[in-house]
Amino acid sequence: MSKEGRMLDGKVAIVTGGGQGIGLAIAEALLDHGAKVVVADIDGDKAAAAVEPRRADGAPVLAVATDVTSETDQEQLVERCLAEFGGVDILVNNAGVTRDRYMTKMTPEDFDLVLNVSLRGAWLGTRAVAGLFRKQGSGAVVNVSSLSGKIGNPGQTNYSAAKAGLIGLTKAAAKELGPSGARVNAVQPGLIRTDMTLAMKQEIFAAKEAEVPMGRAGTPDEVANAVVFLASPMASYINGAVLEVTGGRGI
Repeated sequence: MSKEGRMLDGKVAIVTGGGQGIGLAIAEALLDHGAKVVVADIDGDKAAAAVEPRRADGAPVLAVATDVTSETDQEQLVERCLAEFGGVDILVNNAGVTRDRYMTKMTPEDFDLVLNVSLRGAWLGTRAVAGLFRKQGSGAVVNVSSLSGKIGNPGQTNYSAAKAGLIGLTKAAAKELGPSGARVNAVQPGLIRTDMTLAMKQEIFAAKEAEVPMGRAGTPDEVANAVVFLASPMASYINGAVLEVTGGRGI
């Protein structure tokens, strides 16, 4: 991308759950727009392997093993980013897991795990940068929710609850951080072609795709583009918003 087309020159970003899928696409898009990026993932080796091609080309990207449910890990992630790149301007709370089962068969442990990673993880991450963002009078948090948090999916009471909770977190945090000049927004992807969705039975995927007015599933890059927009100066007066990236599904 030409330097003229980049929207994030000089910015430093953290992306959680960035070792694969949508998270990796977000990290790539942030890099393409001129940001320095720390990719955090529970599997540090996987994240390192994922970003190695960009590092080999000289891109300012670093992989850090991080358990987003750990307060200590989240604080150390911010400290590592400050030490490596000298600042933090953008936080993308993308880390999430699924443990799909109908409610009567879902264990409390699987309910807790999904909420802890998606919701507690985003809360801890936002909390870890809040003081810094207030002090510098700027910053952008983008939470990756899901259409499941809006419309609900059978077999996903845990995931739907976590992703709906992210919307409440986004709006409350936007009100807390807004007065300092920092912004908190969310994207809400619909059916996106990832390893997780493509592992569905073909007939189930086709049925969900048929619900999309645009007639197709989205791509991780299309979600990443929405995240870049919300993180960029182009969204300077957007705070507490939820941007659906669904092709019209669920409207």
